[in-house]
Amino acid sequence: MSLLQEEREIILNNEFVDTFDFSEVADFVKNASKDLFISHHFKNQKKMLVQPRGGFPTYKKQFALYEFFVDANVDVLPLTIDSNTRLNDYATSKKMLRLSEENDVDMLNGYPLVNHGYRTTRKMITHFNKPVSLRHGTPDARLLIETAIASGIFEIEGGPITYLLPYSKNFPLDKAFLYWKYVERVCANYSQLNEPINRESFGPLTATLVPPSITIVIQLLEMLLSLEEGVKSFSVSFAQQGSMNQDIVTGAVLKKLAKFYAAEINCSDAAINLVYHQWMGAFPMNKNYAEQLISISTVIASMVGADKIITKTREEASGIPTKEANAKTVANTQYSLGILNGLPNVVDEEEEEILTLEVKAIMEAVFNDPADTLWRKVFNSIKNGIIDVPFSPHIINHNNMITIRDAKKNIRIIKRGNVPIPDRCYAYEKGQCDLTKDTTSIVNDIIHDIGIMQ
Repeated sequence: MSLLQEEREIILNNEFVDTFDFSEVADFVKNASKDLFISHHFKNQKKMLVQPRGGFPTYKKQFALYEFFVDANVDVLPLTIDSNTRLNDYATSKKMLRLSEENDVDMLNGYPLVNHGYRTTRKMITHFNKPVSLRHGTPDARLLIETAIASGIFEIEGGPITYLLPYSKNFPLDKAFLYWKYVERVCANYSQLNEPINRESFGPLTATLVPPSITIVIQLLEMLLSLEEGVKSFSVSFAQQGSMNQDIVTGAVLKKLAKFYAAEINCSDAAINLVYHQWMGAFPMNKNYAEQLISISTVIASMVGADKIITKTREEASGIPTKEANAKTVANTQYSLGILNGLPNVVDEEEEEILTLEVKAIMEAVFNDPADTLWRKVFNSIKNGIIDVPFSPHIINHNNMITIRDAKKNIRIIKRGNVPIPDRCYAYEKGQCDLTKDTTSIVNDIIHDIGIMQ
């Protein structure tokens, strides 16, 4: 028995898990409908795929949500996991699921997949026969992804950096790397049976003034960590940043460099796709403005040539969106995409050159770390502040990089900390901003920039 298989048997020998039948699951994946694999749709689809968010605690409500989405012409169904499951607290999830079912009140903020189990969930997934994306935010997702794949969920979002630095304060980063290595290996193994399991990185990070160079570097590193374990379908992603020009440049550089670095490790055969998140920051309370913001996001996604867009709703600022609001956004986004039908993509050459130089300088610093494996190089680079995510709550993150918006709403680096931004690029970044103001005014500007869309 391989070491991985031994570890899998330990992970799945959990009191909250029904007996897990490895050979039955492998047989199911092998014979599963191609329509359940987003990697199959990416290969054969001529239009951008539309995916909302959404997760309810009970099977009944999740099923009803999917019915709404299918009526709204959704391309990819979401399965958002509750926060107790994200923290591996399956006992509380179990209690809260029971209360949700008994009282018909949502006691969880998502679907407790481990507690429902794969045999139950698979009935729902195979009934709708559409690709489902697992959205979760879990540093240790080993049990969760085993249950997901056994259920027929063949897209797994997240990674050791993107699901840790924005969400967690104390979870050990080195452990997260090892737990996600397990995830990559399991996905790679199952990928040999049918269409590839797609892995998707979480580009928005803290969704708070993250400069494009940091977003891209983290996307590329999670992609490389995944590909080196044998994954053959990977989605890099980023979120709307507040400047259409900066988004178009970011999309172009991310696509170009993803192909470049995949080739560097002899993984050109892997399919790399681009995902665009509609605005992830604070949403306007005014629902008409919220709808305008969603429409603009759809236009930008078309301009960057995204393969998939992840939608928001007009109710975003006022609480958890209803299934009706979620379905309405999907229908509106599909309508907008039908009108747009692709747009000319004119990339600002100077911005593209600066951003490419920044990303390559940071990547080179990561690769030059003396550690013997890529994940250790990345770990050390975060620990040393070579990678620094603005507003991350995690204790290992330096938070020494300071960013602000320029007059055209682009995110600019005005203090680089230990991030090896080349001098020429740093001078360019600062040169776009008015830095003659006093510190208080600059801090007030940063606060204003965080809530820019409200």
